[in-house]
Amino acid sequence: MNVVLPYGKGKIDVEIEDKKLLGVYYPNIVEKVQYEETLENKLNEKNFFEFAETEEKIVFIVNDGTRPTPTSKIMKAIYPKIKNKNIFFIIATGVHRETTEEEYEYIFGKEIYNDLKSKNRIHCHDARKDEMVYLGKSKNGTEMYINKIVANAKKVVVIGSVEPHYFAGYTGGRKGFLPGVAAFKTIEQNHSLALNREAKALNLKGNPVHEDMMDAMKVLKNIEIFAIMTVLDKDHDIYAITTGDLQESFYEAIEKADEVFCVNIPQKAEIVISAAPYPMDIDLYQSQKAIDNGKLALKEGGILIMVSQCRTGIGEEAFFELMAGSENAEEVLKKIKENYKLGYHKAGKMAEINTWAQIWGVTELEDELIKKVHIKPFSDIKKALNEAINLKGENAKIIVLPYGSMTIPKEEK
Repeated sequence: MNVVLPYGKGKIDVEIEDKKLLGVYYPNIVEKVQYEETLENKLNEKNFFEFAETEEKIVFIVNDGTRPTPTSKIMKAIYPKIKNKNIFFIIATGVHRETTEEEYEYIFGKEIYNDLKSKNRIHCHDARKDEMVYLGKSKNGTEMYINKIVANAKKVVVIGSVEPHYFAGYTGGRKGFLPGVAAFKTIEQNHSLALNREAKALNLKGNPVHEDMMDAMKVLKNIEIFAIMTVLDKDHDIYAITTGDLQESFYEAIEKADEVFCVNIPQKAEIVISAAPYPMDIDLYQSQKAIDNGKLALKEGGILIMVSQCRTGIGEEAFFELMAGSENAEEVLKKIKENYKLGYHKAGKMAEINTWAQIWGVTELEDELIKKVHIKPFSDIKKALNEAINLKGENAKIIVLPYGSMTIPKEEK
């Protein structure tokens, strides 16, 4: 069987013998919707344009270019009606790097971006350098510092997308604020909880990362918030839209997200190929989600082959420095336990896998660079798969997740 995998903005393919292939699992096929009509209905249902009918500045929080959130489609629908309002946009980068011109056009659409840019209505959040405002602590002790632009706003619109997340349970909702526009210190404190066993995909109850985020949201009580959440299908088309209250729209979107992203597998496999599709292949740090989801389909002692272009390199420096400065997975985990720093949570999740399986990578990263993060490098998926079969034997079974960053395998019981 010929299996096609996304790679950057293009595709690569690999031939796999039918008898070896347990299955190729995509996010579930769901009914396409007329998103323009759905969006209009949802906005009217929750009185968005009444919310926007104000002289006050309205601050919009939108995701950065590493997310597939269809912000440009939403903007196309609402911008003509609000462009003369006192509006301002902040890119919720969390601790990601600054947004590029190409990404700005991807986020807003070229025409709207140029209009916003000409009016100086966009700011790219910088968790390390921007002026922050302290709003209080969560029960866990996370100190809530958020960008002054948001903290001083009376009205905020947060646009996001909801899908499973490997340690927050799900993306979307509260993540627009934390980590989206929070200070480095705040994000670091929250993400230190990611190493807890309950901090995993699909799990909210008992998940300390999620619970801390929700608790931290209470400090935003003086800000009126209107949420526009989307759920995408595997083609990044809009499947569902929820609007209104931040929490209600988030939980409503979760139900739809499960319909798309959770797939049942008959058993785990000795070899799993998991790809990070564009734009989630921006770097290794973001591509790690394909690794973490892929492990759910992998047998102990197996080989996980991540496929990702890693277009801009490794990503977060702390993540790389910890991995590169440790001889093995056990040393990585020991260092994290002794002294947590932001970026270590991804290193910890990868190291945990390395204690019971192998991680290989088909990327455009330099071999020596990817070796330093304890991933075996390949430039060709066919070579990687053939070597994996030679190691695991002719009877080894294979599972493929072409959209590994967005597919959550669940073993049928």
